[in-house]
Amino acid sequence: MAFELPPLPYAYDALEPTIDQETMTLHHDKHHKAYTDKLNEGVAKDGLEGKSIEEILGSISSASTQVRNNGGGYWNHDFFWKTMAPAGERGEMSPELKAAVEAFGGLDKLKEEFNTKGAGQFGSGWAWLIADASGALQITSTPNQDNPLMDVVEAKGTPLLGNDVWEHAYYLTYRNDRGAYLKAWWDVVNWDVVSQRYAAAKG
Repeated sequence: MAFELPPLPYAYDALEPTIDQETMTLHHDKHHKAYTDKLNEGVAKDGLEGKSIEEILGSISSASTQVRNNGGGYWNHDFFWKTMAPAGERGEMSPELKAAVEAFGGLDKLKEEFNTKGAGQFGSGWAWLIADASGALQITSTPNQDNPLMDVVEAKGTPLLGNDVWEHAYYLTYRNDRGAYLKAWWDVVNWDVVSQRYAAAKG
């Protein structure tokens, strides 16, 4: 069965003023849809029908460039939309996640390192907060549409949150100021979802 474009889990203007309606519309309806369509083409060419996206990403080294780029784009964006939420729906960190953040050095340190990693990612890519096999938190980044589930990346782990630092994610509002976008983005993080992901990673 072909992969389908997941619906945006909130209205296109729900994250304003952090992310504007026009950016969300273009990002979801054009970019994410293109990744979905091209992933399906690549899956058919590579004979990968019937595999989950996570199975495909876990052995991406044996897939085509088309599947790597578009499979990453497909999964990353679905993860990205769910990492954010409108005001009143973002919740708080669970006690377990809060303890892990404190062990990392505190939320301010985590944000600073995450933003630095995102700002320093050359060209297009993603910044990630992941849990390693022991449950400890790490911050990493990947180029293009790679992610920490892929067998080709240096730092593997369970993604907890990720921010898209491709220019199409922020350029209409922030122009070329990626740092301003990274700083503002924390205002829309869905801590309930991040906490659920951390619990699943440890479970």
